[in-house]
Amino acid sequence: MTPERAMRLALGQARRAEGTTFPNPPVGAVVYRGDRVLGRGYTRPAGGPHAEIVALENARRRHGRARLRGASLAVTLEPCCHQGRTPPCTDALAEAGISRITVGHRDPSPEVGGRGLRRLRARGLRVEVGVLEEACRYQHRGFLSCLERGRPWVALKLAASLDGRIATSRGESRWITGESSRARVHLLRARADAIVVGSGTAQIDDPELTVRRGGRVVRRPIRILVDSGLVVPARRRLYCGRDAANTWVLAAPRSPAARRRQLEARGVRVLSIPRRGRHLDLARALGRLAREGLTSLFVEGGGGLAAALFREGLVDELHWFAAPALIGGDGRPAVAALRLPRLSSRIRFEIRSVKRLGEDLYLHGLVAWGKEESG
Repeated sequence: MTPERAMRLALGQARRAEGTTFPNPPVGAVVYRGDRVLGRGYTRPAGGPHAEIVALENARRRHGRARLRGASLAVTLEPCCHQGRTPPCTDALAEAGISRITVGHRDPSPEVGGRGLRRLRARGLRVEVGVLEEACRYQHRGFLSCLERGRPWVALKLAASLDGRIATSRGESRWITGESSRARVHLLRARADAIVVGSGTAQIDDPELTVRRGGRVVRRPIRILVDSGLVVPARRRLYCGRDAANTWVLAAPRSPAARRRQLEARGVRVLSIPRRGRHLDLARALGRLAREGLTSLFVEGGGGLAAALFREGLVDELHWFAAPALIGGDGRPAVAALRLPRLSSRIRFEIRSVKRLGEDLYLHGLVAWGKEESG
């Protein structure tokens, strides 16, 4: 098996961990000998074993300890070499008898920073670094964003008509896009650490923000509401039932104290975020969320929140679902005013894919911040 083939299998494992491992990255690993996979694994929730350990244990159960000696391992991120909640993975790999390791990319964290690679080489393992590095770095984008920029990775979802409207002039928005698009949104929700909405969306749509499959709730992620004045009524679904403890609210320090106490009594977390002018300082809000351990956010609305994040340069990724319909200029825009001074300031994207989902079009792209237009 080539290192590239093994790394693709490891990436497949890593994707199974997305949205469940924060503040740790969602890593995948595969143990193999020749063309045969001996064991697979992905990082378990914080405090649980890392991907390499899960893959080693899987291989031991299936084939016995002796089969690991001289085997190879592919892992999407440099193995840890320090004692944290779990022992160093580097020691476990060497003691298991792994002879060769393929690594997606170096871990830039202060605790590791290349020391894991040096320790593996010192123990006699052959180490290759940088296999499918771009794909592996994208896989760990939230973890890297927190380390390098001090904030989570932000993916924005917009579901709109062809003319970029997310609701009629009266606020009617269900459903602009079809069932296939909505099913894809639930898959995207499952990949993020938390889902974010603004106060307008919470009041108009009253979303539950769970992950559903086949009409059944399969995951209950953290839900984050941006509500500077705590104006969203307590009867909304974000605040009701057993999921209330999964709701975090970003509010101004001087928001109504009585409303804050009412929400906290239900188990809701209210995080005080300073204002910047009339609105919350979103950059500081994202920094606070990173300190709370979140690495990736999936923002679902509405147009005002989307525009505010774009104006501050805080959007990294776009998921645009376009329905084959028109609503007209009196409808509510997917993105509110950006106040661009000139056309050259427009926000551009690197398109990764365009697909058809039922009758809808689905466009996935990365925001091309700071990149000049060619031609």
